Amino acid sequence: MGLVTWSVGVLFLSTLLLCSADVHHYEFFVRESNFKKMCNTSTLLVVNNSYPGPEIRVHRGDTVFVNVHNRGKYGFTIHWHGVKQPRNPWFDGPEFITQCPIRPRTNFTYKIILSEEIGTLWWHAHSDWTRGSVHGAIVILPAENETYPFPTPDGEQTIILESWYNGNFKKIIDKALAAGTPPPQPDAYAINGHLGDTYGCPTDTIFRMEVDYEKTYLLRIINAAMNEQQFFTIMNHTLTVVAVDASYVRRFKSDYILISPGQTMDVLVSANQNAGQYYMATRPFSDSDVPPVDFITTGIFQYTNFVGGSNASLITLPAMNNTDAMLNFISRIRNTNVTQNPPINVPADTDINRRVFITLAVNDLPCKNSKCVVSDGFAASLNNVSFVYPHIDVLQAYYRNIRGVFAENFPFLPPEFYDFTGNLTGVVSAVEVGTRAICVNYGDAVEIVLQSTQMGAGGSHPIHLHGYSFYWVGAGFGNFNGETDPSTYNLVDPPLMNTIDVPGTGWVAIRFFANNPGVWYMHCHFERHTSWGMSTVLIVRNGSTIETSIRPRPSTMPRCHRT
Repeated sequence: MGLVTWSVGVLFLSTLLLCSADVHHYEFFVRESNFKKMCNTSTLLVVNNSYPGPEIRVHRGDTVFVNVHNRGKYGFTIHWHGVKQPRNPWFDGPEFITQCPIRPRTNFTYKIILSEEIGTLWWHAHSDWTRGSVHGAIVILPAENETYPFPTPDGEQTIILESWYNGNFKKIIDKALAAGTPPPQPDAYAINGHLGDTYGCPTDTIFRMEVDYEKTYLLRIINAAMNEQQFFTIMNHTLTVVAVDASYVRRFKSDYILISPGQTMDVLVSANQNAGQYYMATRPFSDSDVPPVDFITTGIFQYTNFVGGSNASLITLPAMNNTDAMLNFISRIRNTNVTQNPPINVPADTDINRRVFITLAVNDLPCKNSKCVVSDGFAASLNNVSFVYPHIDVLQAYYRNIRGVFAENFPFLPPEFYDFTGNLTGVVSAVEVGTRAICVNYGDAVEIVLQSTQMGAGGSHPIHLHGYSFYWVGAGFGNFNGETDPSTYNLVDPPLMNTIDVPGTGWVAIRFFANNPGVWYMHCHFERHTSWGMSTVLIVRNGSTIETSIRPRPSTMPRCHRT
């Protein structure tokens, strides 16, 4: 019954969108460029010579073609983060999951099919660590026959939070993986490519957003940082959160936001203070025993025609380890029953026919590379399986029934149960490597519980599922209890997300109907954890009709080296 309700609601919404859907074309030229920051010059792979890259600006329900020209030295892919791509996994983008890399001196055109997404998403490279410099915003405006579920803002500004390294992102992770050591911490954080005024280099630039008094602005905030959740604030101004992960939420006010890597938030801010210059600022949040560097990066919220210094000399942000501030913010995120959202259709307890319980851990495995400087290198796992990328993409192997590429036997339960968030003294949890997929049928009602462990340094994990928005129905601290914890679920107004943060000493529960056939990547959006294997693949088998089956494989897909 739940799937039927969802289908009727989406059909109605889709009919409205198709009346005004448009087609857009973009050209991305990806090449190396030099950037000077922190009084150093770094060579980065970027799109159209810009960091961050160009913004894709469309209306809800549109279709976008992006022709990507690889003028660099190595292959890569691009992912359209948060775009569901209905029945269209071929253009989702993760390397060796849905395609092989775009080789140097070649090009590949992506077809991006927008459906019910609204607000802000983003695109980024999905190969090694290249997304650190290859990324940009996707702005999805209301369709021509739609309005905002709040007063139309007077202006808007995209704000991308980033990690800055004085070096090439691919070389940084390649060196760390070869040595079996963790990658280095970032040298700074950035706002729209600017490092602000806190790092001591006189030639560094600061991002400025110019505003008019008594006007209201929509901020489109994206966390593109590599491994850091971020607090963000504008001094002396109140932020009103209106959307998360391209879905409207019940509006709430806050002095700050907390946003995880991969997530997007739409936030209203009114320029209603005394005319002046006010700091905007960002700093990391962490609940790990090995936290990131605690830098504060600044920007300026500047009233038009004001000349003078900053009105707020003291930057107030929650401390990096302020778990209460984290909880206070995320606990207020709720779905909203507005016509601009698809009807809320949470799988009920009686609907659920696929339950998966997944533990998240940082582990170690013998380092066998000739460049190893340690005997045991870092690994990461889901249910004690550390993911290995195959030599051809999983989607092609699945579609063509090529054997030996992946296995359809990802464990639906951890291989062993222990005090996941407690004292692990004496606990030895063996890890295996492999390319193992979660397989479900079209129309299944799925519940996934994600459980953090204290393996490694513990800490949060932002988990992203491609091809879907899911309902975040539950969260808690300690070990998940399947008998009692489901009674605490929010099945009334849970938010729709595509990236959910699993607290370092707790768990989250998500639910969704498997209504998008294909091969979809699920992984931690801390890049170091993905590099170590904290990922898997969700395969949703075809339904019984053409409309419930994967679209045919395009003839233009990049060739894999071994095919």
